[in-house]
Amino acid sequence: MIRKYLPTLAFTRAYQWSSLPTVVLLAFAISGCSSFTDIKNNLSESIFGAEPANPPVELEPITSAYETKILWSTDVGDAGRFSYTPVLDERILYTANAEGEVMQLSAESGKIQWKTALDEAVSGAVGLGGGLVLAGTSKGHLVALNLSGKKMWSAVLSSEVQGQPRYYDGTVIVRTSDHHIYGIDAADGRRKWIYERATPSLSLKTQAGIVVDSGAVYAGFPGGKLVAIRADSGKMIWEATVAQPKGVTEIERIADITSLPVVDGPVVYVVAYQGKIAAVDRQRGQLLWNRDISSYVGLSADAGRIYISHTVGSVYSLDDTNGKTFWRQANLGYRLLTVPLALGNVVAVGDLEGYVHLLSHDDGSFVGRIQLGSKPVMSLVAGSNNQFFAQSRDGNLYAVSIK
Repeated sequence: MIRKYLPTLAFTRAYQWSSLPTVVLLAFAISGCSSFTDIKNNLSESIFGAEPANPPVELEPITSAYETKILWSTDVGDAGRFSYTPVLDERILYTANAEGEVMQLSAESGKIQWKTALDEAVSGAVGLGGGLVLAGTSKGHLVALNLSGKKMWSAVLSSEVQGQPRYYDGTVIVRTSDHHIYGIDAADGRRKWIYERATPSLSLKTQAGIVVDSGAVYAGFPGGKLVAIRADSGKMIWEATVAQPKGVTEIERIADITSLPVVDGPVVYVVAYQGKIAAVDRQRGQLLWNRDISSYVGLSADAGRIYISHTVGSVYSLDDTNGKTFWRQANLGYRLLTVPLALGNVVAVGDLEGYVHLLSHDDGSFVGRIQLGSKPVMSLVAGSNNQFFAQSRDGNLYAVSIK
């Protein structure tokens, strides 16, 4: 039995995929599975262990060293099958929903200042740059709005937009679910270049997009591949293998990079599902170090440390120079954690029951906890004055203070 608290994963087989309410499975037989039951058992056993996935670990009472308080909450619309991260620009927040609405809110009050309907589901976080608010849709459109919410142009792409559109030097760079990356003219939506990659026979369908830094675009792909391409032309700079597929069946051999790369100085960090976390030299694409830690949601980096949410629920703090463990918090098992967010002396991480946990930067112990609602927290974003913002899957956006 595949339980309701498994993460929302999607598997693509060539060009066809089919979704179920909580776990998206192949519509056809995988690796010789003779029935739909076989497919479910294969997924449960091969990916989540020999036994069916465990329920989330029960939370133990803690003594809080910090006072956490919800400053405001605003209903911004249901997320559906997508994941959204609010974008903060000084005192303004931008986000979207599965109904196809893009909106601007006051970061101080949570009041919605404008809302623009695109008539198609927005398939990831909105992007900002060049005086534009950028949104990709499930039907393969990239839409540019001005800062007042007026539609400026729309570009037609090959498939569903994956992740957050990025702006760099007059170009909007965006990824689609068929493993294409586009460079689009920010002035009029005209296509400048396209980077194409073959679609593998079997891969996880994710919403991880791209990162752009200093003229280079970084993107992870199936098979544990990390690529760097030029932001001005789409030409490849280098390709690195950060995780090797292992196992006998196709599912066992999945080692896709399913989360955003993180750029920190001369190094780019990346983690693969059923694979490794790795540090790669940005200039040459040379692997500096790696170790066996798997994650579906990804990692963050801050002040010489890497924070990562493991696939089964542990939170790690690692040394960014060699990957060695500073600490591991193992009491959040199977709670479908968000990417950890460093906030000074604490590290915040959200879970499937609406909790945000505060962990000590020093040793990973629990130092605070707040429940925002009953539904999963999708993302956390740092604000100012010891605040952070959180968006939940049922459509609520929260501002939270830590004292």
